[in-house]
Amino acid sequence: MSRVAPMVSTVAIGATGTLAGIARHAFPKGAMEAIDHADVTLAGGIVGDFRGAMKGKPYRRQVTLIERIDWAAAMAEVDHSHDWTARRSNLLVDDLDLPQVPGTLLRIGADVVLEITRETDPCERMEALAPGLKAALLPDWRGGVCARVVAEGRITIGDTIEVVR
Repeated sequence: MSRVAPMVSTVAIGATGTLAGIARHAFPKGAMEAIDHADVTLAGGIVGDFRGAMKGKPYRRQVTLIERIDWAAAMAEVDHSHDWTARRSNLLVDDLDLPQVPGTLLRIGADVVLEITRETDPCERMEALAPGLKAALLPDWRGGVCARVVAEGRITIGDTIEVVR
C-alpha cells in the first residue's frame, strides 16, 4: 500500500511584502485596467473583475497574484518586455515569495485576507504573447497563485502583504 507524504509547509509566517499593482478586467478576454485601489468582497473578489464572482463551490480563483520578480524572469527568458498586466493577474507582489501551499492565508492592508488555493496555470494566451512564455511560467509556480477571499475590505498599492497562516 502506498502512502502519500503530507505536504510540509515551509511558509514563513510573518513574512511580508508590498502590493505593487492592482488590475482587473470587466469581461472575459477584456482589456486589463490597472487601478491604484480596489474594494474586495467575499462574493465578488476584486470589485469590477469578472472572474471574482463566485461561480460554483468551492471557487478557487477569485483573485490571482504574481510576483514581480517571477514575471521579470519569465520575460527575460523569452526576451520580451510585456507589462505585468499582460499576465492577466489581479495583484502584483514585491519582496515576498508567494507561498506555494494551498490554505496559506495572506493579509493585504488592514482588512483583506486571501486564502491561497492553487497555482495559476499559464494558458495558451501566454504563448500568443511570446513564444515560450507558457513554459517560462511553469517552473516553481512562476505563473502565480490563485486565491479566494476570506475577509473583505479595501486594498491600495503600497499596502503590506503578510503571511498570517
